[in-house]
Amino acid sequence: MAALLRLSRPRTIACIGCNYADHIAELGNTRPTEPFYFLKPASTVLHPGDGPILSPRGSNLHYEVELAAVIGSTVEELPATPDSLRAVKGWAVGIDMTARNFQDAAKKKGLPWSLCKGFKTFLPVSHFIPKDKIPNPQNVELYLKVNGERKQSDSTSLMLFDIPRILQHVTSVTPLEEDDLVLTGTPKGVGPVQPGDVITAGIKVNGVELEEGKIEVRLEERTTGYGAAA
Repeated sequence: MAALLRLSRPRTIACIGCNYADHIAELGNTRPTEPFYFLKPASTVLHPGDGPILSPRGSNLHYEVELAAVIGSTVEELPATPDSLRAVKGWAVGIDMTARNFQDAAKKKGLPWSLCKGFKTFLPVSHFIPKDKIPNPQNVELYLKVNGERKQSDSTSLMLFDIPRILQHVTSVTPLEEDDLVLTGTPKGVGPVQPGDVITAGIKVNGVELEEGKIEVRLEERTTGYGAAA
């Protein structure tokens, strides 16, 4: 087996929200009429083996497993057709960690999601998955477990907006550059985790798990920074 490769540092991380109907329902959100996305800082990326997810004090931390597209070159205004997949050089699994109580508060006030999505370590990622390992990204299974208990398990075929439409939408707003990440949304089953919990996640193609797509990461309480005692 070839050596596992880390993702290169992205400049932009675009994350699609509300892209699976059952996930929209479980959070009581409204189904969007076009792809909806937000940005996470590049400093949220947590590579395999680089330590734990740090849970800020006072946060109700939730997991959201997602398929991430890794962009291969600078692109803009891509079409909403399969041809747009030429812009993707590979894939990864990502976990969009979300401080749900901070997000709920932001929604009520009409504020951005920078706080609830942007803490350091809030994007654990797998190793790089070569493009040829996923012939059809609209027909793979994503899963996530907490302490060995399966919490999320669904097919990317359930996306409301497929990946070409997502790429078209994001690049109609701003160009994407090599190594940028586009997270394509999370299926149902999101929920809370606590310090001490261990999250495992991955991806299966035709029922076979990809080694490159595995994530295993522990949570620890963050004792400094936002929410910590002065």
